[in-house]
Amino acid sequence: MAPTTRIYRTPKPATPEQLYSWHDSPGAFHRLSPPWREVEVEEVVGTIRPGDRKRLRIPLVGPIGVTWDLVHTDDVDSLGFVDTQVKGPFRSWRHEHHFWSDGNGHAVLEDRVEYGLPMGPLGRVVVGSRVNAEMDRLFELRHTRTRIDLQRLVRNRKDTPMRIAITGSTGLVGERLVAFLRGGGHDVLRLVRSEPKASDEISWSPSTGEIDAESLEGLDAVVHLAGVSISSGLWTEKRKQAILQSRVEGTQLLARTLAGLQSPPKVLVTASGVNYYGDTGNRETTESAPGGEGFLADVVRQWEAASEPAKVAGIRVVNARFGVVMAGEGGMLPLIALPFRFGVGGPLGSGKQWMSWIALDDLVGVIHEAIINEELSGPINATSPEPVTNEEFTKTLGTVLKRPTFLRVPAFAARTVGGQLAEELILISLRVVPARLQEIGFHFAFPTLEAALRHELGRYVGHRASEEPAAEDREDIAA
Repeated sequence: MAPTTRIYRTPKPATPEQLYSWHDSPGAFHRLSPPWREVEVEEVVGTIRPGDRKRLRIPLVGPIGVTWDLVHTDDVDSLGFVDTQVKGPFRSWRHEHHFWSDGNGHAVLEDRVEYGLPMGPLGRVVVGSRVNAEMDRLFELRHTRTRIDLQRLVRNRKDTPMRIAITGSTGLVGERLVAFLRGGGHDVLRLVRSEPKASDEISWSPSTGEIDAESLEGLDAVVHLAGVSISSGLWTEKRKQAILQSRVEGTQLLARTLAGLQSPPKVLVTASGVNYYGDTGNRETTESAPGGEGFLADVVRQWEAASEPAKVAGIRVVNARFGVVMAGEGGMLPLIALPFRFGVGGPLGSGKQWMSWIALDDLVGVIHEAIINEELSGPINATSPEPVTNEEFTKTLGTVLKRPTFLRVPAFAARTVGGQLAEELILISLRVVPARLQEIGFHFAFPTLEAALRHELGRYVGHRASEEPAAEDREDIAA
């Protein structure tokens, strides 16, 4: 039985050589993995060169999964590479990556996948349409992310790769940021609390005030993302103290250490939060607004003040005030989406409170912009330019998931269950806009909530598979 062929082809804002180099980077595989499906990487040898290989664990149901072994070759008729299944869920698998030129110095990315399902015709009847649909989702994500990353990396390309240290590198934002920066050819070092086990790890311990300062000499930039999660667990007094200390102690240690280096970094980018403004009601709020009231507003004030030693030492400090991060693999979105998937989602409280949010891929782009762009310093609102009310958020999420949204949760019920956490994270109104980013012309890939949710949850409209191109069409776009 002949294998099924799926072809995905889109133009990219780079040369074919840049497109190949991006795929050849250590961060590319992570950037091309879907946020809505957890894929365990059991082994990686190399990148995409002939003989390089990967072993993946693909979840099926619960703890049940399947091992997928892939090996790379270069037997394609253009600039590109191939991965072929050695062992895995398919009867056969061959994925060709072609990088063509459009004749104007830009690339056309073509993914050509030929696969055979187990059980022959029966396998095609039982799961064929589902496999095709899942493949369309995957390649929509891959082509979208490739385009976004290349746009940002080529626009802010450096002649010499940067050396960048990151705290919180295993967290939700940190993992994507590390992969993105490595995709751009940068040397990324990770500050870890455990004993370093890899050449890219640097030891530090905010609670004891210990840090390997020598390893921070000569860096170009430092990004500080570490801190106890504010949304996992009720806010007991002990938990609130941990939230505050983890942010202030870590930032103070890092800022003091960088200030005392012989060769300090040019920039320190620290995470912060829009909760600095307190409840803004319906008022559109920019970075020039004063601080508000509440536990989180006080945390953010102390958090940002802790970076002052670095600023005094002449290091450019950027305090990126994060909105609610929309990410398919973690954070608040999967928790919010869960009741919607069962058809019991709805507005929280009045539904009129504003939510300032940002797609995770855009947040990664904001941090990259803060590293590169010397115009940015001080507080910047890392939020989408289009905040929404809770009612609008609810309606949009229901549309994306194709689920009803009629079950409203009263404010008193949210307070009864969540206490102060519900008051300051769910029922608070934060209508914050990214004035500084708009002033410098930062491009948001996902300015609207629906686009962000479809991207992060893999709920795209339509598909990107195409038919086999005619030979003359390939010659037109060949280099």
